[in-house]
Amino acid sequence: MTQTLAPAGTVTVTRLAGNIGARIDGVDASRPLSEADIATVRRALLDHKVVFLRDQELDYDSQVRFVQQFGELTLGHPIYDNADDKPFLRAMDSAHGTRANHWHTDLTFIERPPAAAFLHAKVIPPVGGDTIWANTVTAYQSMPADLRALADQLRVLHSNDSDFTDDTVSHRRDYIADIIETEHPAVRVHPETGERAILLGGFARSVVGYSPAVSRNLMQAIQEYVTKPEQTVRWQWRVGDMAIWDNRATQHYAVYDYGTAHRRAERLTLVGPVPVGVDGRPSAAVSGNTDAYSGGM
Repeated sequence: MTQTLAPAGTVTVTRLAGNIGARIDGVDASRPLSEADIATVRRALLDHKVVFLRDQELDYDSQVRFVQQFGELTLGHPIYDNADDKPFLRAMDSAHGTRANHWHTDLTFIERPPAAAFLHAKVIPPVGGDTIWANTVTAYQSMPADLRALADQLRVLHSNDSDFTDDTVSHRRDYIADIIETEHPAVRVHPETGERAILLGGFARSVVGYSPAVSRNLMQAIQEYVTKPEQTVRWQWRVGDMAIWDNRATQHYAVYDYGTAHRRAERLTLVGPVPVGVDGRPSAAVSGNTDAYSGGM
């Protein structure tokens, strides 16, 4: 069945904070967008790193169609089983023990972390459940020159057996049944903008060539610049909201302050490239194989 394009030329972008975040109005994600409006959303995402759309009525199929306008879909998750009828979906559901209250970039333990994520709010607690995003590009720019020069040279091992897993995963034993690890540059070059972005977060386990104690100190010294309030934006969800973030240039934290209340959002992600460091060296898989996840269907 042919679908009518959403009206073109009505999209507006409103900046939300000094270094990150914008609200986009005039987009109906349930209908195909014009090429001009797709370009506007893409540009806003690159400029603001995370963008928000209010009041979107979407089921699985319409969300898939919307996201496919921006790239190739990954499977729902590289570790968890993906449903045959909804293979691209990852449900972030508190009823299943799912939360992400730890600063992280999504799935950096794999060789090709997603390029972008599209999260649609289905059930929101009456109070709490906000998400905070940080701009890892402006965080890098805010570091002293000597620390930037050091970070440019570092390589970091990311693992599914990590602080993030310890803090947020209910069924930890299942999550780390197969160890998946990748060596990434601590600073990646964004493939579209050329900007340098810090690549750390909760899956980062150790700095290659350094002892565990020194590794933690180095990562903490860099990470401190990411999570400064000046680099962040906080979103108070409503049912129907969609957040889209550039996973190559952000970290995020889902605030777990809603107790036993139900919170559910549904995420789709785009296939990302292998990160490349300032020196031109790409990331390298160390253990585990997640090719199927990034290969789509």
